[in-house]
Amino acid sequence: MLSVIQKAKEHLNVRAILAEGRETSYEELIIRSAALARILLDGKSDLQEERVSFMVAPSEDYVITLWAIWQAGGIAVPLCTDHPVPSLKYTITDSASSILVISPSFEEMMQPLAEELGMRFMIISNQSGDRAGTLPEVSANRRAMILYTSGTTNLPKGVVTTHANITSQIEALVKAWKWSSDDHILCVLPLHHVHGIINVVGCSLWSGACCEFSHFQPDRVFQIFLQGKVNVFMAVPTIYFKLTSHWETLPQERRSTVSECLKKFRLMVSGSAALPVSLLEKWKKISHHTLLERYGMTELGMAISNPYKGERRPGHVGQPLPGVHIRLCNEKDEPASDGPGEIQVKGPNVFLEYWKKPDATRLAFTADGWFRTGDTAVLDNGYYRILGRTSVDIIKSGGYKISALEVEEILRTHPAIADCSVVGLEDDEWGEIVGAAIIPKGTLTESQLVSWMKQQMPAYRIPRRLVWVNDLPRNAMGKVTKNEVKKMFA
Repeated sequence: MLSVIQKAKEHLNVRAILAEGRETSYEELIIRSAALARILLDGKSDLQEERVSFMVAPSEDYVITLWAIWQAGGIAVPLCTDHPVPSLKYTITDSASSILVISPSFEEMMQPLAEELGMRFMIISNQSGDRAGTLPEVSANRRAMILYTSGTTNLPKGVVTTHANITSQIEALVKAWKWSSDDHILCVLPLHHVHGIINVVGCSLWSGACCEFSHFQPDRVFQIFLQGKVNVFMAVPTIYFKLTSHWETLPQERRSTVSECLKKFRLMVSGSAALPVSLLEKWKKISHHTLLERYGMTELGMAISNPYKGERRPGHVGQPLPGVHIRLCNEKDEPASDGPGEIQVKGPNVFLEYWKKPDATRLAFTADGWFRTGDTAVLDNGYYRILGRTSVDIIKSGGYKISALEVEEILRTHPAIADCSVVGLEDDEWGEIVGAAIIPKGTLTESQLVSWMKQQMPAYRIPRRLVWVNDLPRNAMGKVTKNEVKKMFA
């Protein structure tokens, strides 16, 4: 029996999901997911890792669909509910999915695609009854899920995780972040990404906690918080930025009420993109919490985390999670002690392979089996500090290696800068020069900014090209897409 179902059986009569006022118990999740698994099997004894794409709105139906696919022996391929049809078609065809399960609201959009691709098409609300038949025994080393990378530099790759990988990822976080059945988390994150699937839904349901779903709208989130049920919250920096901005528009009495409510939370986590120290400090004043920042990626789940108890160091992602091994290496895969170096990871949390891409899988690992993350970091007094994505955040200019994230942190301290993004721009003389896209929040001229930067950082770090913008391009998780930022300088 799958571990996720075994854990659910420990909390049968407990509320598992809250969505749009509907409550669903763990027992209901088990019963309904088993029934859907038998429908998916359609007379077969085992799907034998058949890929099942699903586009289901965040709700109890999402969990029921995911658990049903696993219980039927299939591989789950979650689709992004905000992606256009061409992107969805790429994911479905690349994964060679043969079944498509959707919420009713996506029927008009997805049925023509399913017909074009010759897929079995299922609308979850139309599936009723409980067909006879036993469910297959699914071993821990079976492939469980394919999540697609953001594809910011190349076409998205399918990241394959096994049931054992997922169990390891969840167990490490449950232990490190002290999850319990008393917890109640609000999920506003997309559910085609490891942050929402593992950190929020996976950990809460593993622990017998309640997972509440809602779309993100700042005032709606505060209203839910003020009901006094939620005590755990996880989000990306963009969401915390929007909540902070909205809080600042509220009347003083409302601000105080929200802040007193937030003060009672057990845990608040930020991830999926670098958390600006300035934002961490603002949120701390509002909520009385130092956000717990961690480090992970689609291929790993989470690997590094600031401590639940102990110092949460601003600008740092913390220390390795239980069972996860970390090292920093130079370009020859030689250990680089405290760095700077590429973060390399080994442990049961690490993914199995890139789907149908053996060459990419081989290149992703060192000869001795460490996964190359492509992220550069230093070990700073026992805490890892991310310098950036090696390919886009480490700028090589005139012999210097410059962290774009560190330059961004300095720029955000200027009172007339709301946000920014720093990139490396090709240059014949220097190799790369530093460019900065600036979102101003007051009057700021280029000469004023250059004069200020000369007082704040060494000359080789100062952006030589500046562009003023109204917004920054971001992906579904709120992470700035730097290759798009570079185009702003064309």
